[in-house]
Amino acid sequence: MEFNPDGSVRLPDELVRQKQEKEDRMKKGRCMVVRKDVLSTKPPKTCMLHIMLSDAIDDNRFVETIFQQLNEKSQTPFKLTKVNEKQFDIEVGTEFRRCSDCSELVRRFKEFLYSNVIEEKQDCPYEGSPRERNFCYEDYFD
Repeated sequence: MEFNPDGSVRLPDELVRQKQEKEDRMKKGRCMVVRKDVLSTKPPKTCMLHIMLSDAIDDNRFVETIFQQLNEKSQTPFKLTKVNEKQFDIEVGTEFRRCSDCSELVRRFKEFLYSNVIEEKQDCPYEGSPRERNFCYEDYFD
């Protein structure tokens, strides 16, 4: 463990690099940060997705459109709140498939933004299905 001259703990170089890379992506490119927070672990279980859009994204209508498309097909109760032009909160309610529906929503955002989504899991324990975790392009396509 290393310390800065002022006595604070110095972040490891890898964390500093990741933080700088995230800041660069948010300033220069069409990108979004999705932070997953578990609000309640006891029934009724609820989670919150905090979405922040980069400065390069001028039109935020895609967030509401993708949300509505999934909300119509899903049994999981979702609630979208627009904080401002660059920030949204999506509350994910209790339902058997809430974790997979939440992951599906993030996947659709990634698809729309060509994988320019920074996902911060915070205290979310969901890892996805084994198929998603162990997917290898070479296993399915030659």
